[in-house]
Amino acid sequence: MKTEKTFEHRPQIKICGLTNVDEALGCVALGANAIGLVFYPKSPRNVAEDQAKQISLALPEEIKKVGVFVNETFSNIMRKVEHCHLNAVQLHGRESPELVSRLFNENLVVIKALFVEGEPSLEQAANYEASAYLVECGKGKLPGGNALEWNWEKAKTFGENYPLILAGGLAPENICPALQASTPDAVDVSSSVESGPGRKDLESVKSFIDAVSHCAFEEKMIKKNLRRIF
Repeated sequence: MKTEKTFEHRPQIKICGLTNVDEALGCVALGANAIGLVFYPKSPRNVAEDQAKQISLALPEEIKKVGVFVNETFSNIMRKVEHCHLNAVQLHGRESPELVSRLFNENLVVIKALFVEGEPSLEQAANYEASAYLVECGKGKLPGGNALEWNWEKAKTFGENYPLILAGGLAPENICPALQASTPDAVDVSSSVESGPGRKDLESVKSFIDAVSHCAFEEKMIKKNLRRIF
């Protein structure tokens, strides 16, 4: 597993669904550790390959460029990884354990999405050879959090055994209770920090990152031995 426990000062932060260079750079300047690029045609945040490539090439080397895929083939994923200069993939569908392992062996950070109320479930985590697991509720029309809040405490026990990225319904106003409930290693946010689908509002991004940092300090999360994922 490509993660190791380190003493982080706060959970790492992935801002997902970026569609332009300036906003991606703005998110990184504010403290994001990873940028998510969605390659799913049904998503309002779907990004063209050439635009994704421009974003990736503009970002600092240490920032994880995460391609988000839903039920794609190995060859299609790897083609986008190479063309768009990605160094991480997030698999948000019903990908087979074999596909996940093949990608893991390509020296990528591999994130497998699991669902509290859907498939694949949290109980299936051991089937996948992944770097980390993104956990969300699983309700809604589209893969992803669909801006729906849920009982984040249901992810807490899971995060004691696996590298945990918390997602789904997170916002500047509720991130502190979400962190208190689940103590994740990282968090993932998209729609709550937007002015429109795929367009990030940097003031909202700043509010979110500031809230994560403040809550982590107040809750002394540094003592929880958070894992580095990104």
